[in-house]
Amino acid sequence: MTSTQPTLPIQIRSMCREDLPAVIALDQHSFSLPWPESSYKYELEVNELSRCWVAETSTPDRPATLVAMIVIWLIVDEAHVATIAVHPEYRRQKIAQRLLAHALIDAYHTGAVRSFLEVRRGNEPAIRMYERFGYREVGVRKKYYQDNGEDAVLMDLDPLDLKRLLNLQ
Repeated sequence: MTSTQPTLPIQIRSMCREDLPAVIALDQHSFSLPWPESSYKYELEVNELSRCWVAETSTPDRPATLVAMIVIWLIVDEAHVATIAVHPEYRRQKIAQRLLAHALIDAYHTGAVRSFLEVRRGNEPAIRMYERFGYREVGVRKKYYQDNGEDAVLMDLDPLDLKRLLNLQ
């Protein structure tokens, strides 16, 4: 097992149209069922319930590099984590944790009181991260993923605890 690397400095900002090529490449590197470009365009330009964020890093000798993204849907008072990914070269540096905390804090300030998501049963690192936030398993969607028939674990975070989120950021 690889040890956790030092925390990488990142900046989190709203996703913009110019980010789409990097976001789509990241999605394709991360998932066997990536979203099509049209889905990201819809989330950015049409879906008023969508909140899209990216994390980037830069160094004095390198320009900003997009290393992670998240899409959350705000449905009434719930924040649904639609997708989250970190580029494989930047994993295990708590980027997903910081990005998720940022997105949930934003959702909290927009009126969300709870959150839910689906995650592949076999994605143990993601499940452990969600559990650190206080998510708990509330159900299973049998054969949810079309590529291999893997189950999805349905997880719920109720209530959104601002103090806990701030500590995870």
